[in-house]
Amino acid sequence: MNALFIQITQIADSLNKTVAGAASLPVQPSASPATLLDIIMKGGVIMIPIALLSIIAAYVFFERYFSIRRHVSSDVNFMGNIRDFVVNGNTESALTLCRHTDKPVARMLEKGISRLGKPIKEIEESIEIAGKFEVYEMEKNIQILAVIAGIAPMFGFLGTIIGVIKIFYNISMTSDVSIGTVSAGLYTKMVSSASGLIVGIVAYIAYHWLNTILNKAVHQLEWNAMNFIDLLQSPAK
Repeated sequence: MNALFIQITQIADSLNKTVAGAASLPVQPSASPATLLDIIMKGGVIMIPIALLSIIAAYVFFERYFSIRRHVSSDVNFMGNIRDFVVNGNTESALTLCRHTDKPVARMLEKGISRLGKPIKEIEESIEIAGKFEVYEMEKNIQILAVIAGIAPMFGFLGTIIGVIKIFYNISMTSDVSIGTVSAGLYTKMVSSASGLIVGIVAYIAYHWLNTILNKAVHQLEWNAMNFIDLLQSPAK
């Protein structure tokens, strides 16, 4: 019994010494978690063109989006006023209203109204030509988004190649294949690839979204042009 008590006392003393020794060791500060900027910086120099592409894509999207929405926003009184002026033969008032309305439909109808008295076919062709120019203005620069959607992933793939080259270079210089040696190359490889894909996907979605809005705007212009031509033909019916 005394021997057991002595062994327990010795074990307790050993534990106390271990705890005291651990307490005397300097406390290592815990590594702070990496921020998003830190991770992006790990992607290397290839992140610069990817970042530039993302900025250009954002600018083109918002500039075109608000421009198209501003130009095709419907004015419920405009077509009604044009109809009243044309029916009453007040051509000058109709032209003045079109010139003071900053809308594609107003510029289209201005071309048609200025040719009143000429054959319907000629009026229709002038409206159609004006409409093509208006559509061209609305879709200007949208194709840039399609280009970015194609080349951003390529820059990411180029970053992958650079990362692999960096890995093999580090191994050749140190003859060490530990995770610490290859981590820099892995960061470049993975971060650049992910960034390029994200920018490409977002640009692709933005491109098709703007095209959807533009198609609706074109259909609206065609509808208004058709109603105007019907208005000109209605007295002859």
